Amino acid sequence: MARTAILNVMVQAATKAGRVLVRDFGEVENLQVSRKGPGDFVSAADRKAEEILRAELTKARPTYGLVMEESGEVEGTDGQHRWHIDPLDGTTNFLHGIPIFATSIALERAGQIVAAVVYNPVMDELYTAERGRGAFLNDRRLRVAGRMELPEMVMGTGLPFIGHGDHGRALKELRHVMPEVAGIRRCGAASLDLAWTAAGRMDGYWEHNLNSWDIAAGILLVKEAGGYVSDFSGRDKMLENGDVVAGNEYAHKHLLRLIKAASDV
Repeated sequence: MARTAILNVMVQAATKAGRVLVRDFGEVENLQVSRKGPGDFVSAADRKAEEILRAELTKARPTYGLVMEESGEVEGTDGQHRWHIDPLDGTTNFLHGIPIFATSIALERAGQIVAAVVYNPVMDELYTAERGRGAFLNDRRLRVAGRMELPEMVMGTGLPFIGHGDHGRALKELRHVMPEVAGIRRCGAASLDLAWTAAGRMDGYWEHNLNSWDIAAGILLVKEAGGYVSDFSGRDKMLENGDVVAGNEYAHKHLLRLIKAASDV
């Protein structure tokens, strides 16, 4: 796969940050960790990875704005371009020695996501996409799963934790989805949930209250893999309201129906 110059910049930044994450993951018990809220941790690895990403991306495109998990938003002089950066999606997994985490980078141009990278450095899985050019895993073209029937499908989701989210709503949604599908997975990293949906590993995925850096790259991956992505009203407002439903045509349609049924109870 021939990458554009901008995608090469993103891949280089993600893999450089990934090397630091892998090294620190190998010494996870020795990390200096500060707690910033119930169940929400910031590690030294997270901060170092963000510094690397910011330095690499700013060096290549100094006029672009940035939207970052740890450092917040930095306006660029360009006005048309913004990076959405999550240096370590799956922090809790990371801190518990679970090798399901990723670095996520998306480029927004005039309100649309046009390029995406999601990198799991432990598995050395690099997911990339550019608008109109397809989605890839380590240079292999991706397509969403072809399953059409709910009883054959595995769905991914996120679940609220202590002090966060609507626990009652999550339980209602699970009660509606669980009896209909082959299984539900809660992996703990939204960027990888979406990447795995793009790769056909999961048939669909839904989650509430996410940030743009959690989902921007994954949204483009799913779309470029032939999938459907929307909020729970079927609109393209995921980055604004933080709600996302993704999958192939059938999984997306079924999830929208089941989540609406849960909300009506």
